[in-house]
Amino acid sequence: MANIEELNPQQMAAVNHVEGPMLVLAGAGSGKTRVVTHRIARLIEIGILPSDILAVTFTNKAAEEMRSRIRSKKNAQVLASTFHSLGARILRESISLLGFRNDFAIYDEDDREKLLKGCLDQLRLSNEKGLLKQMQIDISKAKNDNEGPEIKSSDPVFDQVYAHYQNKLKECNALDFDDLLFLTVKLLQENESARKEYENRWLFVLIDEYQDTNHSQHLLAKFLVAKHNNIFAVGDPDQSIYSWRGARFQNILNFERDFPGAKVVTLDQNYRSTNMILQAANQLITKNTTRYEKKLWSNLGEGSKIGIFMSQNERREAEFVVHKILETIRDHHIAYDEVAIFYRTNAQSRTFEDALLSRRIPYVIVGGLSFYQRREIKDILSYLRMLISNSDLISFLRTINIPRRGIGATTLEKIVEQSALRHIPIFSFCEDLCDQPNLCPEVKLGAKQREGLKSYISLIHRLRNQRPSLKLFELITETIEASHYLNHLQEDPESLDDRKENIDELIGKAAEWEEEREMPTLQQFLEELTLRANTEGQKNVPSVHLMTLHNSKGLEFSLVFIGGMEEELFPHMNSLGNPESLEEERRLCYVGMTRAKRFLYLTATSYRYMWGGPRLMRPSRFLREVPAKYLKNDSPIVYEQESAPSGDPEAFAIGDRVHHKEFGQGIVQKSFHTSFGLTYEVQFDEGTTTRTLVAKYAKLRVELE
Repeated sequence: MANIEELNPQQMAAVNHVEGPMLVLAGAGSGKTRVVTHRIARLIEIGILPSDILAVTFTNKAAEEMRSRIRSKKNAQVLASTFHSLGARILRESISLLGFRNDFAIYDEDDREKLLKGCLDQLRLSNEKGLLKQMQIDISKAKNDNEGPEIKSSDPVFDQVYAHYQNKLKECNALDFDDLLFLTVKLLQENESARKEYENRWLFVLIDEYQDTNHSQHLLAKFLVAKHNNIFAVGDPDQSIYSWRGARFQNILNFERDFPGAKVVTLDQNYRSTNMILQAANQLITKNTTRYEKKLWSNLGEGSKIGIFMSQNERREAEFVVHKILETIRDHHIAYDEVAIFYRTNAQSRTFEDALLSRRIPYVIVGGLSFYQRREIKDILSYLRMLISNSDLISFLRTINIPRRGIGATTLEKIVEQSALRHIPIFSFCEDLCDQPNLCPEVKLGAKQREGLKSYISLIHRLRNQRPSLKLFELITETIEASHYLNHLQEDPESLDDRKENIDELIGKAAEWEEEREMPTLQQFLEELTLRANTEGQKNVPSVHLMTLHNSKGLEFSLVFIGGMEEELFPHMNSLGNPESLEEERRLCYVGMTRAKRFLYLTATSYRYMWGGPRLMRPSRFLREVPAKYLKNDSPIVYEQESAPSGDPEAFAIGDRVHHKEFGQGIVQKSFHTSFGLTYEVQFDEGTTTRTLVAKYAKLRVELE
């Protein structure tokens, strides 16, 4: 077979496997795509028809790459498909057995939302507190878990909406995206003739990224191979990071149980990273209990130790990252597009963006918008612009219906038109309309619209009056509260947490910006952010890549930074107290580390603006789980792995157990600044005594559990 010399012994064992179930545990950077395509070529080489082979992937891009590689190797057409495309193919042929016509429509997200909104209206359910979005999320989850509307939940409203929604889809002869899997499994479960047809259709089935399959995908795989059992699954449980999308990494861990007699091959030679990076990642992931044992290794040399940088605040963290980027590019001749900055939450991009912009380093946000282009940031900044201008039409149009005030597009068009004709600033014209109802016959306001316009004008006046007495971050906070903006965000519960984190980051940015200037003004702040927004994300030039850790999977870079390595941020606070979620956070860290080819830096701060206020942060447990021999300290702060630095006041966060020489053991309840500096409230004597202690005098030490 061509290029067979490319394969190592483990890869050869997988490629030469023919009949029966096989699980290929493909570690990060171990050449799994090469193995899959060589294996398909091998099957064709021994006489198996290409039409008897099915390869299933998770993205259209991966499917196209697989088809292309097979064409180049064997000039053969093999069906390489995503799970959803496969479901659509099967249903086009056989959905009549479920009572649908074969010319069914596939509804996209907008279509689905409109149909579901109609269902709520028909059931006389108001879309309060984001009910529409929540129903979308819950119905999608039910289908991915292979649960139809006939399976009753603990929520009668959901049961009613789900059943009505499915009936309406059938009336419209339409399927939503999740139905492409859900109804395919239903077809094979309920119809014996269909089941026999498709278990004989493909004699050899290959499935990539098996750790990311949900329950419906797992069931579909089992149906397709029920007769011949020739399933070839490739994946890595250590890289399962999508449980929030419905992925069940247990599917790959239970593979040998679900497919008796399965052979397992481990691909542990890595072709991407140096051994220092791989050994550190190996040690980290061993702290997880639910996994297959493997240890990645490489022929690419030992490489540099992993840099650790502990800074005092987010700004210094970002400055260090930018400094290291410039230094590494200079000393090792790598390009900007070989550099990546990873973070746990989207909100963290802001400080890195600011630092890159200040040094004129081009960057691109992967899988998301730049911080200053995010909807919630633009909304709040538009409100702030209305506090200093009566003429800002764009900001007026953006904010007038946040929250909804019943002023429709036609009425707004008339208001804008008459304001321009009369040469009156838009906000002033609205004031006149409210004060003089008969001022402009061309603009007819109903009682509800007039009341909505009045409430908007009143809000802007109230904030303008408060502005002189408030600090900038306080003004932003007041704007958010007075406009009930968070209630507005609740209409989309799926993105609510991310958007709130971004708003908190904007408040933190304002506080930081104001501290650094002698005479800060709102106008200066808005001007600076506008300039930043207009210079970010340069196109068609090599650029540093910024992204969340979830978006980093499948990518690789010569130089990688993972920022925000702090407890409650990474691992995320939502995972604490849940062993399964905590293990997924550790897998996410493992994925991030194994993206690095040559250089890796892990950074953290002791002070960060989060959840609406400044917080003292603790180093992430993941830093302690990497042995010191793989690390080098680039920090101005002394970094000790096994515990927080003794006597370092910036190491303590709320909930830390501490020891005082006189008062004994206690738990930190609050941290704040006074005229004496950093101060703690600590609860001693099993909760009976609370003392206020000044950090620099108290000499608190970490109490090891």
